[in-house]
Amino acid sequence: MSDPLIQRLRAQIAQQDRTILTAINERLRLVAELKRHKEAEGLPFADPDQEERLLHALDDANAGPLSREGLRRLFAEILALTKRETS
Repeated sequence: MSDPLIQRLRAQIAQQDRTILTAINERLRLVAELKRHKEAEGLPFADPDQEERLLHALDDANAGPLSREGLRRLFAEILALTKRETS
């Protein structure tokens, strides 16, 4: 496709995808560090109350166009992925 607008938008989308990938990898690293610390202290890893606080804070911070339902689905998957990757 030679349309310059399409090329520019695709390049910007690709950059955002790389930013998301970097952020997810950093999140996984931080959660693994938190898990190691909690295990050393004899604390349970999962904290449903913290997950709910996270979702409420993200709801408050979300200016859209991502819907509330979309945000909750996205972060439910991120939280599930985090648990799988750090177990």
